[in-house]
Amino acid sequence: MKRFALLLALLCTPVAYGSTFTSNLVAAALERTEHSVRYDGSYYRIAYPNGDVPSNIGVCTDLLIRSYRKLGVDLQSLVHEDMRTNFSKYPSKRIWGLSRPDSNIDHRRVPNLQVFFTRHGEVLPIKQDGELYQAGDIVTWMLPGNLPHIGIILNQWSDDSARPLVVHNIGGGPVLEDMLFNYKITGHYRYEPKRIM
Repeated sequence: MKRFALLLALLCTPVAYGSTFTSNLVAAALERTEHSVRYDGSYYRIAYPNGDVPSNIGVCTDLLIRSYRKLGVDLQSLVHEDMRTNFSKYPSKRIWGLSRPDSNIDHRRVPNLQVFFTRHGEVLPIKQDGELYQAGDIVTWMLPGNLPHIGIILNQWSDDSARPLVVHNIGGGPVLEDMLFNYKITGHYRYEPKRIM
């Protein structure tokens, strides 16, 4: 009985992440580059919580979702729960014509993640200075054709040491690439939840 009480106490104790969380997120993002993923943003009905599309497909947001999930953070449920009580703060009606949250797709859309990270994370400056972007930061871009994109900053740097590298999926599967300033940056965030969800 004492062993169970000790285990329960440990599980219920808030975890201080700091640099450990960041290191784990970076490792999880880098690990995603070892997976063969066909770019496919099709709508799927998925489980809730902790639902995912088939592991051999995905888009830029799925890389982020899967990286956080490796650390026990379920962005599907976090975004859905926030949208349930704050739907008007999200662009789902304006962009996609929705009248209520949809746990199958909401977390897989960059504009929704931008609102979520603005509401629950830290919004950081957008500048053309690589030093301002730290490992574990989340960056969003607008690609040609008004296509929103998202990726995770790594602790590895470009050959000229001017920019951190990014893990993202822009169409050919998850890759590590020197592309931070290749497109217009629309958001720069840091999100470390207070405890595992």
